[in-house]
Amino acid sequence: MQADDGNWEKQWCIADQQTPDDILQEALSWACGPGGADCTMIEPNKSCYFPNNVKDHASYAFNSYWQKFKKQGGSCYFNAAAMVTDLDPSHNLCHFEVVP
Repeated sequence: MQADDGNWEKQWCIADQQTPDDILQEALSWACGPGGADCTMIEPNKSCYFPNNVKDHASYAFNSYWQKFKKQGGSCYFNAAAMVTDLDPSHNLCHFEVVP
């Protein structure tokens, strides 16, 4: 299937709402550090900073990592802190990337 035909299944990687904040924070720190996710949009004064909580920031970072590395075998797992969804988690001016 061609990525430009518009029929590919869009999926995002987000934080599991059941995961405690301390576990999410650990995974978030990894994703934005050694993991190589682009976390600039969750910095203060950027479009994905609010809501300013660990779950929202982790969701953005997890998705950034997964979209960037899924073709090279990167997973949406983060020690069971994340899950794949078909629902676009973007909100207001905060756009969650999706890559075919």
